[in-house]
Amino acid sequence: MKAALAEARIAASKGEVPVGAVITANGRIIARGHNLTEKLTDVTAHAEIQAITAASNYLGSKYLQKCTLYVTLEPCPMCAGAIYWSQMGRVVFGAKDAKRGFQEHGGNLHPKTELITGIMEYECGEIITNFFQRKRK
Repeated sequence: MKAALAEARIAASKGEVPVGAVITANGRIIARGHNLTEKLTDVTAHAEIQAITAASNYLGSKYLQKCTLYVTLEPCPMCAGAIYWSQMGRVVFGAKDAKRGFQEHGGNLHPKTELITGIMEYECGEIITNFFQRKRK
């Protein structure tokens, strides 16, 4: 999760909503991503999508059953759909997203995907909260 948080900090430094993600396989990071929606003018350029694409390219497979996605914020329904279709083995997220998270909106992960929540929840939530507080000033 620390590596995902580092990606979130990179996003924040670029004026992006600070969400970061990494994907691991066999205990090592194979892909990284952070939000790039502003830079790419693309609403689909979320951290999870960036990481899933990088991991699929790295492995040469669209299926990521033996991988773990670490993401600082609960995925949105769009990202949950991508996680579902990639058949991600495990998803670990830090902070819950009560407004836009997939759990609030009835999204689903693949039935075989293990979900772990609340890892470094305070740190992951704080970077988002601070970002929006600065933006609203």
